Amino acid sequence: MAEVLLEVVVDTLQSLEAALEGGADRIELCSALGLGGLTPSLGLMQAAASATVPVYALIRPRAGDFVYDTSDLVVMRADIDAARDSGMAGVVIGANQADGTLDLDMLEALVLHSDGLGRTLHRAFDMTGDGMQAALEQAVDLEFERILTSGGAESAPAGTARLKLLFGWAAGRIIVMPGAGITVESARMLAAELPLREIHG
Repeated sequence: MAEVLLEVVVDTLQSLEAALEGGADRIELCSALGLGGLTPSLGLMQAAASATVPVYALIRPRAGDFVYDTSDLVVMRADIDAARDSGMAGVVIGANQADGTLDLDMLEALVLHSDGLGRTLHRAFDMTGDGMQAALEQAVDLEFERILTSGGAESAPAGTARLKLLFGWAAGRIIVMPGAGITVESARMLAAELPLREIHG
């Protein structure tokens, strides 16, 4: 497991410090983990920017689904600006159409606005269901660095079969980063089954 990059999601400075002490290689910063994570405040982003590892800010303006309209886009663009100005290394973004497919127009706008920052496609990807192979190709075309996914299952360990397919489809062109339900034991199991480069806990 030593060669696998560990990303840890945190929503407070206290949990950030604990993650760094525990060996995190990258941080996903958010607020309101109880709601599945929302965009962190400007103050939290500014405080976290001094971390010794890269910090990516989640850009999610509200709880609920990932189906966004033009007013949501205005907010997300401003939040991306705040992440950049705060010194974040990257952003974590995603958007769906009502049918679960990726919202390519929204994603293209967000990708364009986040130029110069690292980009992770979050678990909006898991909403694509049987369209995951096409969604992966779209993520590659949009030049995302990685996809955070449980393989569409409740947890990454439960989604191992689909994750194997995703690693094969990715063929090294984009990082597939398993997340959800990750423990020391499940991480070891996934590392034995998959050619892991990164994992999200």
